[in-house]
Amino acid sequence: MMSSSSRYDVIIAGGGPAGASAATHLAMRGARVLLAEQKKFPRPKLCGEFISPECALHFERLQVADQMFAARPATLSETVFYSRKGSSVRVPSSWFGSTRMALGLSRAEMDERLLRRAAAAGAHVLENASVSNLIIDNGCLRGVNLKQGTAETSYYAPITIDASGRARALTRHLLPRRKNPQRPPMIAFKAHLTGTGVAAAVCEIYFYRGGYGGLSSIEGGLSNLCFIASARDVRACDADPDRVMREVVCQNQRARFTLEHARTHSQWLAVSLEGFGRHEVAPAQGLLAVGDAASFIDPFTGSGMLMALESGELAAAAISDYLHAKAPAKSLADLRHQYAAAYHQVFDSRLRVCSFIRRAAFVPGLAEVAIHVFAASKRLRRRLAHATRGRAAAGCDPVRVAAVRGDDGCAQARGS
Repeated sequence: MMSSSSRYDVIIAGGGPAGASAATHLAMRGARVLLAEQKKFPRPKLCGEFISPECALHFERLQVADQMFAARPATLSETVFYSRKGSSVRVPSSWFGSTRMALGLSRAEMDERLLRRAAAAGAHVLENASVSNLIIDNGCLRGVNLKQGTAETSYYAPITIDASGRARALTRHLLPRRKNPQRPPMIAFKAHLTGTGVAAAVCEIYFYRGGYGGLSSIEGGLSNLCFIASARDVRACDADPDRVMREVVCQNQRARFTLEHARTHSQWLAVSLEGFGRHEVAPAQGLLAVGDAASFIDPFTGSGMLMALESGELAAAAISDYLHAKAPAKSLADLRHQYAAAYHQVFDSRLRVCSFIRRAAFVPGLAEVAIHVFAASKRLRRRLAHATRGRAAAGCDPVRVAAVRGDDGCAQARGS
């Protein structure tokens, strides 16, 4: 006989910002939530560790803002983009719909606080728990098998959320295996550094041949360097992150100055990148995707953390409608359609804009031209910055678009 404790309203795979956001919002609304995380927190995570100003509103709604500021994050008043030859353009943090500054906080600190908040809100949190298989019945996802050590247990729920990041651990179970997978074209690296020359309260973005990187302060007087390089250049450096930093990233004139005396304070993390953009956000009946599992937005926008928190809350709003039998999510098919439609409305425009900017970033010489153009026009620069945030930068809460009627999301969105 099945234990009642193995049944939940929602199962979430992945305890990062997107999964913890969804779990907390659902638990606060009375849902029985199982949050399964593959690692034991706190743990390091490859990330730019830039928290845009809009995230503060999400922390407040999650009731975790005080815990975040208790970690003593660095404050970041602006982002400066540097071309390979040293030309620059500045984007103040205050442009993004808030008077607050951006924050620099390690993922080890931020994710730990978000995960503990999910548990305090009532979610059942399991760490060191990986999904070994999906439980599918008549084409509908009914639950997952979780493995902890040598023990494997089945858990059931009408709705499951894939919050496993770029790995898309749940979604990939549904996809056919590639016979001849291609090598990922890019590699990302991240480490905490000491001795950098990064300007105080500034996030600096460096463009160079085949990639770009970001350097900014975090808590404890450290700097976080996260960068992307072509797999070809990484192989030419014998996959040595220090060599890649010195020989590839430091092709950028400003990076060469700020990193001249830098020393690693943590081990390098590395991950292969297949690309950017949106995936299927509702890949199966009963399965929704959030965070990087739904879309991987370009890191230079500084909006990845915001999208994770937004998509977690967006999924929670749609699922709550279903669990409480509210229109328009009266069935799993309705839920799937509602979430996909809301997701597209909230995120599609910013993903398209970022796709356009990405092309400029990776074309030799074009980043230099773009920086000169945008440096000459504050108005153009501000409009482009807002376009990477969608309605959030204009003061509208995009999460409430889950129940939009009509074209004006700000005026007609229903409260969640």
